[in-house]
Amino acid sequence: MLDKLVRFERPERSLPYAWAMDDAARAAVFGADPADYAAAVHALDAQRADAVRRLAALPSVRAALDRAPFSSGRRIMAIGESTTADRLSWFELLTELFATERPGPGVQFENVAISGSTTTQALANLPALRRRQPDVVFCMLGANDARRFPGSGGDRLVSAEETARNLRLLRRDAVGAPGARWIWVAPTPIDERRVAAHPYLGGAGLAWTDADMRGTAAILREAAEPGDLVIDPADASGPMPLLDDGLHPHLDAQATLAAHVLEVLAGPAR
Repeated sequence: MLDKLVRFERPERSLPYAWAMDDAARAAVFGADPADYAAAVHALDAQRADAVRRLAALPSVRAALDRAPFSSGRRIMAIGESTTADRLSWFELLTELFATERPGPGVQFENVAISGSTTTQALANLPALRRRQPDVVFCMLGANDARRFPGSGGDRLVSAEETARNLRLLRRDAVGAPGARWIWVAPTPIDERRVAAHPYLGGAGLAWTDADMRGTAAILREAAEPGDLVIDPADASGPMPLLDDGLHPHLDAQATLAAHVLEVLAGPAR
């Protein structure tokens, strides 16, 4: 359980006034021994580094990395939920890929995604987002809005109409700097049967449906403004396996998504 908590939960993001908490405090939040917490972080760091090495060895990724439109001095921010907050997420992989394969001063990556976040919660965090003044924003939100209870026939946590409104407001107000680029990332595919069978999801009456995930992708496209980019993981070529809960992407799926995002950003080779 500790490994999963450490992988997906970042207390300092959920508690912004606790930004300076150290690893001992983080371990205490999880009720863990500091040494066990440090070991879990180290193991995840090693998995991420290995995944980045494998990505960097792919000719298509190397070519896309050379064409990536991130120039020196650019500030790149990701807002989202657990798929992005994950220590092994597509955004974390991209961050380390640039650090190792395109080192030097210049591009700054910042991940402010919070596991469990809805578009409503992200909207409430607008002042903190605006203070960061990013040049590029990746937004992967909406999957938690579509959580249903009780069961797949129950009500959504956030209605589709409210999700659309929240995303429009985020797009309008999250970035104060003129000319900032906005990149939408749709939810990853899910396995409804595995979600339903999971003791802490379906067993607690929680449900996600593939129809809602596809509906969220459509909402993102409607919220996109001229010049925005919409990236759909369903278009990625590569494996997209899930963890045993049927909801969260496996590391292999995160690597597939990272490569897909990079290749879409880079555009076709000339």
